[in-house]
Amino acid sequence: MSPRGKLLAAIAIGIVLAGMPVAALNIWLNGMAERQGREELDLSARRHMALSDARIARTAAALDDLAARAIDSFRSGHIDVLRQTTFGTIPIKELSIVAADGRTLCTDVGNHSDHRKVISSEPLTVGSGSLLELVQLGTQPQRWVRIRRPGTNTSVGLAALIPAGLFMPQVSNTGGELKFQARVLSAGGALIAETGGTAPVDGHSDTLVTTVSSSQYGLQAIVTGAHSGLTAGQGDLRAVGTIVSGLLAIVILMMPLLMPTRERENPIDEIERALKAGEFVPYFQPIVDIRSGRLRGAEVLIRWRKPDGTVVPPASFIPLAESSGLIIEMTRVLMRRVCTEAGAVLGARPHLKVGFNLTARHFASEEIVEDVRKIFKKSKLRLTQIVLEVTERQPLENLTETRRVIAALQGLGVKVAIDDVGTGHSGLSYMLKLGVDIIKIDKMFIDSLGTDRNSNTIIETLIDLAQNMRMDVIAEGVESFEQVLHLRDLGIRAAQGFVFSPPLPCSAFLQLVETIDPLKAGAPADQPGTLLAGLAQVEYATREEPRRRDDRGAIPTDPRITESVAVDKV
Repeated sequence: MSPRGKLLAAIAIGIVLAGMPVAALNIWLNGMAERQGREELDLSARRHMALSDARIARTAAALDDLAARAIDSFRSGHIDVLRQTTFGTIPIKELSIVAADGRTLCTDVGNHSDHRKVISSEPLTVGSGSLLELVQLGTQPQRWVRIRRPGTNTSVGLAALIPAGLFMPQVSNTGGELKFQARVLSAGGALIAETGGTAPVDGHSDTLVTTVSSSQYGLQAIVTGAHSGLTAGQGDLRAVGTIVSGLLAIVILMMPLLMPTRERENPIDEIERALKAGEFVPYFQPIVDIRSGRLRGAEVLIRWRKPDGTVVPPASFIPLAESSGLIIEMTRVLMRRVCTEAGAVLGARPHLKVGFNLTARHFASEEIVEDVRKIFKKSKLRLTQIVLEVTERQPLENLTETRRVIAALQGLGVKVAIDDVGTGHSGLSYMLKLGVDIIKIDKMFIDSLGTDRNSNTIIETLIDLAQNMRMDVIAEGVESFEQVLHLRDLGIRAAQGFVFSPPLPCSAFLQLVETIDPLKAGAPADQPGTLLAGLAQVEYATREEPRRRDDRGAIPTDPRITESVAVDKV
């Protein structure tokens, strides 16, 4: 055979030898992509069904409890019980007394004339007597789920309204954007809710469908997705496989040298490195007395400022810090930094409070009590200026132990608050059982002021409970002057939000404090100026967190707040 022939034969043999492992690689990648796509769809369908079952079970239990307590009339005492149950049961947005034919007689916000169209009605479970109904309120396009429980010995019964959207998870299994179309159907086939856009065409080779049924209520969760969309990450592997195929066809021995070998950095190691380097810094969001306009203190928020100057928001690292346990050391670092950088200025003004966020991990033992004692013992900040806020990102596993830790903190002189009241895991249980000093009403209810009558009712209920239990109330996420007026009319004195100021770096916040509360002759500390007057004199740069604009496009430092609080000083 000629040299040319030998060369061609060698090339052909090389291509064949290289093609075998490449073909095996592609087959393996396709199989893995198929399995992962089906597993993700199956997990999503089970999540939808578990969420739907939990929503209905919790609602049905609440109705059974009300029926056992003989709540069946318009009397004020019965209406109060309905309101408390609505607030304490997460999925329920309205409770009502209904006639035997399903007509709404009154709700937990009083009698009303809303037109309610029943789209479908079917038994909740066999033999229970309760009904699962889809209704439409007035001209609103969205559907509501109504669980109706007939009365036992009377002609009236009870009903609970749940937004249909609460039957659908809002994010994918990994916390990102939904990649599929999901539907939840009743036992009779009525569409309760759907999400995720348009489903792929049924029967298409690229379409995957998973159905999960509820053994308790007969509901069905149907999740449909495109194979290519669900396994988008595998597309990168296929691209690598194609490139490797070409390289192997040329020279199979060079493949190990050309394949990427760089490993991804461990994010937990990166957080530990940043903690040691002092890259986590405090930002301060002012808390304002909305009747006098004066500064009451601030909530301390953590930011990750990297060496290149970029600022990482907490949502990018707090969940990982909590799950890894690094949140404990992160809290210590933040407290020490506040003592060092702001202790002298804030300690000289004992009327100002400084709030720090804690998580469920902090209340698993009394370690946080010893941390607070040691950190603030030699600080110019007094313990009576410290407020520790219990966040609800994770549920408190042991309320008895948590109550003991809170009592120990209060014994030091520290105030304890519940953050984001009305959402999360607590309902009313944290307020009733933990013995805290302050509640902070979640932004979700503040956003609905003036547009959702239920929000007003919930806030009024919270204020009544707080006053009866001798708790202070702070409104979070206030973004407009109109919200300030509503809150004042409802009896709330303290608030925080972008209408007053965004979270400020330490230097900017201390400059603001020095401006509106100077320790000089003629301007005693017990007669500080107003926050808005101080903001008019202080210039600060917060490129990472620009101040929000209200619906008129103006920076929300509305002079009407200053004019209004001047009246309340009388």
